[in-house]
Amino acid sequence: LGRATLGWLVLSLSGSAAATEASVANSVPVVVRTVPMSGDTDVDPALAEIRVTFSKPKSTKDMWSFVYARPAAFPEITGPIRYVDDRTCVMPVRLAPGTTYGTWLNSRGNDAFRDTAGRPAVPYLLLFETR
Repeated sequence: LGRATLGWLVLSLSGSAAATEASVANSVPVVVRTVPMSGDTDVDPALAEIRVTFSKPKSTKDMWSFVYARPAAFPEITGPIRYVDDRTCVMPVRLAPGTTYGTWLNSRGNDAFRDTAGRPAVPYLLLFETR
């Protein structure tokens, strides 16, 4: 089996179409994993960090964008936000029991999570509840 390829159909203003090969390299980054998982309703309040992993390496280890998602609570940050590798960002937190937390990972106007080509990651809502 050869390498699987995908094609995107791109329509220009003149109405003509051209196929462009899609790949991870020329696509925007997306969230591929979070700890805790978005939608989890049984998170241990003793969890000490939120981890976000992206599909591609990030452009810098000093840029991140955790944005308050009202009306959910924003986790209390207990230390510096850092990268543990070129795709995974960690935010140290203190969580309270019985609380709904929410944060946007990138949002309109707050898009510091970017790949090495400068493309912002697709906004992602991380929403979870502690037991």
